Amino acid sequence: MERVLSNTAILQDFLLDAQVLLNESQECLQHLELISNDADACHCLSKALETLARRADASGVLEIAHYASALHRLLAPGCTSRNLPQGALPALADCLTLLAWQLELVDERTGHLNLDSSEQHLLLLTLAGVLDQPLPQACALCDENERHCVHPQLLNMPIEPKHAHGTSTRKD
Repeated sequence: MERVLSNTAILQDFLLDAQVLLNESQECLQHLELISNDADACHCLSKALETLARRADASGVLEIAHYASALHRLLAPGCTSRNLPQGALPALADCLTLLAWQLELVDERTGHLNLDSSEQHLLLLTLAGVLDQPLPQACALCDENERHCVHPQLLNMPIEPKHAHGTSTRKD
């Protein structure tokens, strides 16, 4: 019973932190709507999404971890190059609206989000199209099972370039 209470406390802490990070993301987006391609606002937004993904993963809220990680990874190249296309901000606003809605629906006891991920996937596809970025790839396990990846810690592992023999190695 103590483990359930401990997990519930961790989850409650995450949900409070997630709301702060979501609010920060939305404020950064509003700033970008006023001053397009502002480096500080873009960096702030990217960092908030990255932090949200890491904290969600650590708290076991994998659906949110995947979504925030995918948003971060799609946004990062445009922020780095200070070149977010005009249609990116409305698409990103839609993504953040869904994220806010999902945070409200996370089961406070289990950390699960019992929703179909099709809307998430559709919004990520739209954002990827506007940003002219490929959709972040699923890890091998999820790719093999033909489902959306919920393992951002595997997605972020650096992959060495392919060697002459066609093999690749992962750094740990």
